[in-house]
Amino acid sequence: MDGTLLDSEKLWDLPLYEYAAKLGAELSAETRAAMVGSNIPTTMALLFGAAGLEPTTEDIRDAMVWIDQRMADLFRTELTFRPGAPEALRAVRDSGVPTALVTSTERPLVEIALDTVGREFFDVVVCGDEVDGLNKPLPEPYLRAARLLGVDPRACVAVEDSPTGTASAVAAGCSVLVVPCEVEVEPGERRVLRDSLVGVDLAVLSGVLAAASR
Repeated sequence: MDGTLLDSEKLWDLPLYEYAAKLGAELSAETRAAMVGSNIPTTMALLFGAAGLEPTTEDIRDAMVWIDQRMADLFRTELTFRPGAPEALRAVRDSGVPTALVTSTERPLVEIALDTVGREFFDVVVCGDEVDGLNKPLPEPYLRAARLLGVDPRACVAVEDSPTGTASAVAAGCSVLVVPCEVEVEPGERRVLRDSLVGVDLAVLSGVLAAASR
């Protein structure tokens, strides 16, 4: 979702840099890049680590509440699609292929985002707080989505923008259409890189599956 369908990684910059400043730290570009596509616990570890702090459970909870509230406001007012995303969603939905949204973002924020994305495009939504801590880059998010859809993950095409998400999808056995956003994704197994979602439809996704299967 973030960075793939929605140009929302830039929105995450705001509370993350702001909270780092509250901790008396400056978030480096490298640390911020490492957060892209990751889950909340990983992001919190990087955030407090940037300040040289060993957070308590209460510290982490307070940070998450603050960041979530800030992001909820931004999600309600500032979300925009990445180029080609609405058309790609409609094309795939109209084809009748079962579709899942697999995101590291947690359910409360995803519900807000779905008001913009359109919940009607997805048969299944798997969020970052629904995979028993086995978040991307582990395969469980995509494996869970495949189980809920009743399909073989090896017959699925994932659409990803980050190294973390791509690693998760590949580990699950999916083929991956990679449309990088904030962080470069290297070529590798079972992945096809593309500049944008413009023109993506069932034929394009079928081509990704065919290419990755060779």
